[in-house]
Amino acid sequence: MSSELSSQVIDERIGEGTERGSLSASVRLLSTAALVGVATTAVIFGALHLLPPTSDISPVRRTISEYALTSSAWAFNVAVVALALATVAVLAGAVRLQRIPMVSVATVCGALWVAGLLTLVGFPKHNWALGGPSTSGQVHRLASLVAFLALPIAAMAIARRRPNVRNPVAARLAFWLAALSLLWFTPLIVAIITSPRAWWQAIPLGLVERGMAVTEVAAIVALALVVRSPERSLSGPVPTPAR
Repeated sequence: MSSELSSQVIDERIGEGTERGSLSASVRLLSTAALVGVATTAVIFGALHLLPPTSDISPVRRTISEYALTSSAWAFNVAVVALALATVAVLAGAVRLQRIPMVSVATVCGALWVAGLLTLVGFPKHNWALGGPSTSGQVHRLASLVAFLALPIAAMAIARRRPNVRNPVAARLAFWLAALSLLWFTPLIVAIITSPRAWWQAIPLGLVERGMAVTEVAAIVALALVVRSPERSLSGPVPTPAR
């Protein structure tokens, strides 16, 4: 009887180990997809910055969305969608690992970030060379604001849950990158207060936005590394039956 009970316990532990291995593999696949998505975004935006016809767009004064007003708009759209999908993969991995609940501050804010990015694609920035503001431009501006505010909150909510995480450095990095990205709003707020009628001319708006974007994308990379390194509880040793 004791031998049968011991064998049953071992079989259960082996089954749990197999399940943990399957979970770990699926999460690694999600994190890899996220890293590939971010890399795709970085390469495309790097090309838009360096190659004509978009190389003439000032990275200091013009916002990133200016690329969508050129013949290379398709590349801008692909890059933004790739980043949105990368974020979805990170969130799915974090939920799979039970680092965050299915419905939480992290998932809600992450969903707002993703929705904001997709809205940027569907509602291009207004082309001021054509005259006054447009509905598309106003929606685009609001979506940008929501997205840039939501991602840092989501990242900090995921990264702060650090018990038993195998990559605490990446978790801390994600948290502080998210916090740093919020600081990029400081010059925007100061400009709006001091120059409300032309605040976008009071600061190097393109540079500020690119700094914010790079910081937030780096936070996503750090989160992908956190997800890629599951908690210690997911990789414990599985006993083998005694012979």
